[in-house]
Amino acid sequence: MCHKEMAPQNIKIIYFDARGRAEVSRLMLAAAGQKFEDVRHTKETWPTEKPNTPFGQLPVIEIDGKRFAQSVAIANYVAREFGFYGKTNLEGLEIDQVVQLGMDFLSAAVKSYHEKDEAKKAELNKSLKEVEAPKYLAFFEKLLKESGTGYFVGEALTLADFFVYDLTYAFGKRGVLSLDSYPLLQELQNKVESNEKIKAYLAERKETEN
Repeated sequence: MCHKEMAPQNIKIIYFDARGRAEVSRLMLAAAGQKFEDVRHTKETWPTEKPNTPFGQLPVIEIDGKRFAQSVAIANYVAREFGFYGKTNLEGLEIDQVVQLGMDFLSAAVKSYHEKDEAKKAELNKSLKEVEAPKYLAFFEKLLKESGTGYFVGEALTLADFFVYDLTYAFGKRGVLSLDSYPLLQELQNKVESNEKIKAYLAERKETEN
């Protein structure tokens, strides 16, 4: 639930000029109608900014002048602060389960991203597209079917929905996965994008490769 009496006055999301690991938090802030400063660093500005971050990495969230790091911690905070973390601890557990499942997929994807050997990279990309992606999409589809509401948890958007939406959007754009065989995931994507505040955010969002 929202803690309006303690709501932060000034929020900055500090990241690179990309969707990447900051986008889930941006999406939730947009959906909550919370104004925030979207600070995007380039290769040129990052070396100067790096010493000002808690651990020398991005994303960072700045809340009323205080900075915090780690993308999942940031997303969890935003979800709790603005009502996207379920109504009970059990719902929170369900949300965490979905997010961690998505993180497992991202771990598999990162292997190919960092591989220098082109032959091994091609092999990893093939496995990601033909084995890993279908496996995780099937898991997500199953969870949506079990929920029966069109959302992963409860009857409204939560961190779980935003996380999977962003993941499937990003890797769909790269041609790694397709939702053609996953109607409930397609429906979820439509639910997120038809949210009026998200729709407005997406209309203004800068187009980036990642």
